[in-house]
Amino acid sequence: MIVRVLCVLLCFLTIGFLFAQSAAVEIETLLASEAVTYAQAARFILEAADVAATPNPGAAFIFAAEQNWLPKRAAPQDAARLDDISLLMMRAFEIKGGVMFSIFKNPHYAYRELTYKRIVYGRTDPAMQVTGERLLAYISRILAVREAAALSVQEEVVARREAIIAEISAMLEQQQVANTTVEATKEGITITLSNIQFLADSAVLTEGEMSKIRDIAGILKNISGVKLLVTGHTAQAGTREGQRRISQERAESVAALLVSLGACKAENVTAVGYGADRPVASNATPEGMAANRRVEITILE
Repeated sequence: MIVRVLCVLLCFLTIGFLFAQSAAVEIETLLASEAVTYAQAARFILEAADVAATPNPGAAFIFAAEQNWLPKRAAPQDAARLDDISLLMMRAFEIKGGVMFSIFKNPHYAYRELTYKRIVYGRTDPAMQVTGERLLAYISRILAVREAAALSVQEEVVARREAIIAEISAMLEQQQVANTTVEATKEGITITLSNIQFLADSAVLTEGEMSKIRDIAGILKNISGVKLLVTGHTAQAGTREGQRRISQERAESVAALLVSLGACKAENVTAVGYGADRPVASNATPEGMAANRRVEITILE
């Protein structure tokens, strides 16, 4: 009973189509089945793999058969063999196999692969019939492994991002590049140049600011194939149209300088001016206005 309840709960949590009342009845019917048919197996596996959502087992079987994910001997209402179901799961979920499965892609090697990966578990035989309870357990195991793999990839991305941020921060500190910060944002890794100085009412950088851009360009050269988003921001001074115009021109000026310094290719950089629409501090104080008057260079992910 515990196994049955766990299977139902896992499927409800992981397979979206099971939230319908009719699908819940379908699950109970499947759990009571001592031998699922090829059509039933195709319906549940394809839905769980997000390949073909159809409530019609017959249509699911036809789709799987047309993809050559089932052997030609299979018929919709026949009791499904474990090795055949293994092939269907391998192909629908795009599970990579070893050399032999990569060459032959047949039920025999699919069964061996899923046994090796411990998706198919316990005392089994490739020709055995599959109960509904076992089918749902296999699907749940695959989904759990997939979720764990996705989390692992995400953790690797976060670790890599943190390492890059630490490295860039250390370089900026070593080169004594003032008024700069590095942080992770939703777009990627952003280098912020606060209180950036241009000649009055222009997009021409002062010599001191150009030196900062040269230092940053030297750092970005070490990141192969880098794609950048350069955004300009102003304090709340002048008209909104004027703020947008000058921030756009300044973003373009910084972007052009980065390209000329070899930080990235021209086709890999985008410049956008936001004016005063995205403040990071209050414009009521000189310090706040200095913080808002900035250019952000984002390494896109």
